[in-house]
Amino acid sequence: MKLYTGDLSPYSAKVRMQIYAMGIDDIDFELPPSFYLGKLSEVSPLGRIPVLEVEDGIIPESEVIAEYLDDLYPERALVGATPRQRADVRLLSRIADVYLMNNIFMALPQLPRKTRVDAIRDLFVAQVRRGMGALERHIGEGPFAVGGALSRADCTLVPALWMCENTVPRLDVDNPIVATEKVAAYWEKIQQNEHAARVLAEMTAGMKARLDGTERKMVEAARAKAGQG
Repeated sequence: MKLYTGDLSPYSAKVRMQIYAMGIDDIDFELPPSFYLGKLSEVSPLGRIPVLEVEDGIIPESEVIAEYLDDLYPERALVGATPRQRADVRLLSRIADVYLMNNIFMALPQLPRKTRVDAIRDLFVAQVRRGMGALERHIGEGPFAVGGALSRADCTLVPALWMCENTVPRLDVDNPIVATEKVAAYWEKIQQNEHAARVLAEMTAGMKARLDGTERKMVEAARAKAGQG
């Protein structure tokens, strides 16, 4: 199997964290040149990462990939031990995906101050805060989001909370984690987990590559190789 992934992509990071935690060692990671050329739709019609390539085709969308991996390796599945825990895992993962990460991505065009529309920025930030409030209510109080073991909820929350801490303040608003108690305590604890620490290091490296121009050079190299330079 092959996972088309990128260090900075939080949706890719959640799948990578799941792979690390499940101990799956037969998946290769790759970011195809078509990603830098804006032609990822040649790999997947959705044109987004992650994409899992399997023997008989491709599987796009992070949550679908996550469910596929749990189905493929049921003895290692990160879904919770009871029906209620499984519901909580799905709920927290959905909050992270829909209310945190999706709204952060929708707000990203408002990062440049010169072209920012405050009303648009405020609309999406309000949705992020709404999601954070829901997360504060439903998250567990132990070292993991649900129960006493790492689950898919943690795999989704770790990159989502990294985005909250490292991206939202660049919109000139407060980090939404600081207004919480349970989420803030969880965030401090989960960063010590070896699988979380691994994907956080990857995301931080991806952010550095974008900010210092390394990513731009990779785009230019891909275009040159494709004869578009």
